[in-house]
Amino acid sequence: MNRVYVCSCFGITEQQVKQHADGGACTPRQIASACKAGTDCGSCVRRIQAILGRGSCPRRDLADRGEPVLTELEDAA
Repeated sequence: MNRVYVCSCFGITEQQVKQHADGGACTPRQIASACKAGTDCGSCVRRIQAILGRGSCPRRDLADRGEPVLTELEDAA
């Protein structure tokens, strides 16, 4: 299995960032809250932004209603 690391400080892969995004994370800050990526040296924040894209967040309406938007992920390691 080929793993592409986005955050080398915490060993977070591109796949894990995508899973958090699929679970409702819409911003780098929400990714950071979910898995710590981007909270140490910060060099991965632009990569996280690129993965998230500039489109709308399909779960933003859940957040606006105060409902949980992030799901618990199983360890993908």
